[in-house]
Amino acid sequence: MKTQNLKQLFKASALALFISSSMPTFAAPTDQVIAVVGDRAILKSDLQQGMAEAAHQLQAQKKEVPPAQILQRQILNQLIIQNAQLEQVKRYNLKIDEKTLNDAVLKVANQSGVTTLEAFQQKLDAMAPGTYEGLRNRISDDLLIQRLRQQQVMSRIKISDQDVENFLKSPEGQAAVGSQVHVIHVRISGDASTNQLENAAKQIKTELNSHNDVKALEQKFSNDKVKVEGADMGFRPLSAIPADLAARVSSLNTGQTTDLIKAQDGIHVLKLIERKGNEQKALVTQYETRHILIKPSEIVTPENAKQSIESIYNRLKAGDDFATLAATYSNDPGSARDGGSLGWVSPGMMVPEFDKVMQNTPAGEISQPFETQFGWHILKVQDIRKQDMTNEYQKRMARQILGERQFDSELDGWLRELRANTYVEIKDKNLDDKSYQPQ
Repeated sequence: MKTQNLKQLFKASALALFISSSMPTFAAPTDQVIAVVGDRAILKSDLQQGMAEAAHQLQAQKKEVPPAQILQRQILNQLIIQNAQLEQVKRYNLKIDEKTLNDAVLKVANQSGVTTLEAFQQKLDAMAPGTYEGLRNRISDDLLIQRLRQQQVMSRIKISDQDVENFLKSPEGQAAVGSQVHVIHVRISGDASTNQLENAAKQIKTELNSHNDVKALEQKFSNDKVKVEGADMGFRPLSAIPADLAARVSSLNTGQTTDLIKAQDGIHVLKLIERKGNEQKALVTQYETRHILIKPSEIVTPENAKQSIESIYNRLKAGDDFATLAATYSNDPGSARDGGSLGWVSPGMMVPEFDKVMQNTPAGEISQPFETQFGWHILKVQDIRKQDMTNEYQKRMARQILGERQFDSELDGWLRELRANTYVEIKDKNLDDKSYQPQ
């Protein structure tokens, strides 16, 4: 078995790896430390559990399970790099808020047919006490590692303005940002094994090379365990297609299909029927905005901040000049020196609470005081306009495509550096494998 297959296995969902009535849970009374990673310990039971989960997943996918000695070294390497990343999570004090974690756990619950966290907890803890808490902790670790990777790897990706310009001038760039595409989209999902879904997807991809009849594909390949959903999406701008799918379609020639696109909701295959120039402009509503911010601090309580903003609001309603009050009282130094001016603001540039108030305030009007994570605000919308943001959109999309290309290679390099710079002591020398392969 290739190491790459095992890497992909470790990227499987927490549900697939954790919830199985046939999966043993190892909690040996005479557990021992087999490796130390920074301040964290890897126990023998951790390794046994990881090997059992890996073997279970491989068997479910009808793939060959490697010999025990090879498997345990590969699993140990994955546990080491996982713990090295969690050491970095601790170092940077990264946190996952309760709502984000609950949403992620609920998504896993829904995959198993459960609609509430309470019912999910009861179901898991009926298998073994503490199972729900264990799964929740693993999902939390996964989310924290994802956040760490985004922060660390994205900082390594360097895309110059010249890189963007060169891409936009290339045939692929012209296709990505300057075209409308007529696409057929097929999604393959269901309760079948991964191998069965992949086989069905490969056959569908082959058939799409010879015809475009999505209904025929649905009827031919759908069954009790495989669900095939196809749609002729007609012509639409690439900007109206999710960026990850648009990047795949943009490189296709007419009549070609994408490789299999694996996602949480199934396997996707797209076929490009036709391409034409995109005459649609990216017109964005912008708001010329001023604001006044009063922030709580060590000497200004939240209640005092609220009272201050209400006092300023009353003065504004009485006719005092907005710019003068902003320059005098606002705690946002960047805008206060310019009378509270934020210039022309596009939706999405500010926090959601600010965005919502701004978009609901008529031109020339002043909002009532409102609170965000930064403190208490009053804003004034001086004018509203429609702005052609086509060039800006094209550059953003180009940067996203170029960034996605670099991410995997930069992630691989970062993981290697992390592994090399992390203190690791393997207690069992039979498991000491120097040929590290990053996850």
